Amino acid sequence: MARTGRRPGNQDTREAILGAAREAFAERGYDRASIRAIATRAGVDPALIHHYFGTKDQLFLATVNAPIDPGDILPKVLAGDRDELPERLIRTFLTVWDHPVTGSAAVALVRSGLQHDWSARMLREFLTSRVIRRVIAHLELDPAEAPLRGSLVATQMIGLVMIRYVLKVEPLATASPETVAAAVAPNLHRYLFEPLTVASSIH
Repeated sequence: MARTGRRPGNQDTREAILGAAREAFAERGYDRASIRAIATRAGVDPALIHHYFGTKDQLFLATVNAPIDPGDILPKVLAGDRDELPERLIRTFLTVWDHPVTGSAAVALVRSGLQHDWSARMLREFLTSRVIRRVIAHLELDPAEAPLRGSLVATQMIGLVMIRYVLKVEPLATASPETVAAAVAPNLHRYLFEPLTVASSIH
């Protein structure tokens, strides 16, 4: 019986593609790293990348060992009332991180990002291109303010990860999801929707 979750083929080829993809994404970022360039670096035909991983997005998720595909859960977060989006985002975030399987994998991803420069760049790409940018694009915010707003949201999310899941500082580490969402969502609402009085001085 064939194993699920992995395309059949030469494991050395698969690992070569992953290694080339990690280097390309870390050096050039998600947007500028092309499938053709990754294939050239790995010494394979571009069709093999699609054979093993499918899309560029799926390849990227494999390179960072992402515990979830944000594309699977963000549509539900983005649907509904705009003013309630920050709370939906936090609640979904907590659902992933509090889960014993996906949460452990996510913490491992963050720990790796703290220990290695290339892992930090990959983590940054995952957070910005796969999560924050999608939220910002959906909201159609002022283009002049959108990058700063996205960065501010990232500080809140990563800060929550560090305190609750990595350092496990009490009482936040064991607070209920309802308590955390009620406390953090207003900050996200301010970062996303309220006036940024310092926006003009930050470039």
